[in-house]
Amino acid sequence: MNRNYSHIGIMIGCLLLLNTPAAIASDTKENDTMQLGAFSISLAVQDIHASKAFYEKLGFTEAGGDIGQNWLILRNDQTTIGLFQGMFENNIMTFNPGWDAQAEELATFTDVREIQAKLKSSGVEFQSEAAPDSDGPASFVLADPDGNMILIDQHVNAPE
Repeated sequence: MNRNYSHIGIMIGCLLLLNTPAAIASDTKENDTMQLGAFSISLAVQDIHASKAFYEKLGFTEAGGDIGQNWLILRNDQTTIGLFQGMFENNIMTFNPGWDAQAEELATFTDVREIQAKLKSSGVEFQSEAAPDSDGPASFVLADPDGNMILIDQHVNAPE
């Protein structure tokens, strides 16, 4: 089977260009008002034990959760995935304001309610919302134009 993989080289080249120090600095300056925090994918799985075994073969190790409650957090270096059996229907992209990739609390970050207000003022529609006058941990859910669910889930208090 002869496949043309030249498009992969083009994509890798684009990623390398986007990750140059100048590109990163430029991107950071433009986006420093909305820090979404750590990223992970939350997978809706049918059999959490089979999924755990599969992802362990890919080098993921358990980093949190409770398999007895049908949820686990797995990590491989900077990549985090959550396995959730029977908790939601579809996979969900998850951002955690206030956390780095190892779920360590950040000294400064954009509070979930500030992110929500900015998105709301941009006309984004929400599936669920954080109470705007609350403080501490909170979350909201939205969907992208293709129906992909996005959870913004803050587990820590906002920086003072």
